[in-house]
Amino acid sequence: MMNQWLAEIGRRTLIMGILNVTPDSFSDGGQYNSVDRAVAHAKRLVAEGADLLDIGGESTRPGATPVSEDEEIERVIPVIRALQAECKGIPLSIDTYKGEVARQALDAGAAMVNDIWGGKADPTLLQIVAERRVPIILMHNRPNMEYGADPVADVISDLRASIKLASDAGIHRKHILIDPGIGFAKNRELNLLLMNRLADLAELGYPVVLGTSRKRFIREVLAADVDQVLGGTIATTVLGIERGASIMRVHDVAENAKAAKMTDAILQTKTTGF
Repeated sequence: MMNQWLAEIGRRTLIMGILNVTPDSFSDGGQYNSVDRAVAHAKRLVAEGADLLDIGGESTRPGATPVSEDEEIERVIPVIRALQAECKGIPLSIDTYKGEVARQALDAGAAMVNDIWGGKADPTLLQIVAERRVPIILMHNRPNMEYGADPVADVISDLRASIKLASDAGIHRKHILIDPGIGFAKNRELNLLLMNRLADLAELGYPVVLGTSRKRFIREVLAADVDQVLGGTIATTVLGIERGASIMRVHDVAENAKAAKMTDAILQTKTTGF
């Protein structure tokens, strides 16, 4: 029952609302780091059209200070429990690369895991996901930016390695989603290239999750502050859908949901007779 949303993939684009319960996220740090404010914001995201909510307790922006496992658990578990009661029927994703955080989040009511290290940071996380039979987003990431002549091929190779780790751990193919990791160990040029060649990733045969919302490369291209790049984010949403993305992970749900709905309508119209 909890994974019924998976059946929607391929039928329409799903919108994943971002809920950061951290004091230092790059675009909304500190705004929702109390249970009441987090729940209120989550309700707003759902009302605006979010199909899923992704809850993160550790900022992953460049230069962010890592937090302990205990602190991350303290931040996210009360929010997940509250959302179970207040946002019934909305699948909750835990944005973590730590096995114990994932375990407790799933116990509290989360329905999937979003791992920015693609299962490579903590092997116990993949085991937990396999045992619970829940979906996982395997995001591309690297500890450095040392790519070869074709960096997109390198990203795909890294994702294949993550997929193999997940498969070897016993995670069912239908529970694996992939994310190109826009903004992670990538400069502006590589982010733009990945967007341009997103269809290459889609050819791997796994649903693609795309998280470009308010990212630095958009701000750099537009020479704009973080609160002035909605138009740029929507451009990446539309292009991402056209090139095979299935789930858009965004801050501004209402506007991106409308863009996704319109893009879906255009792409799904195949009739030639009028």
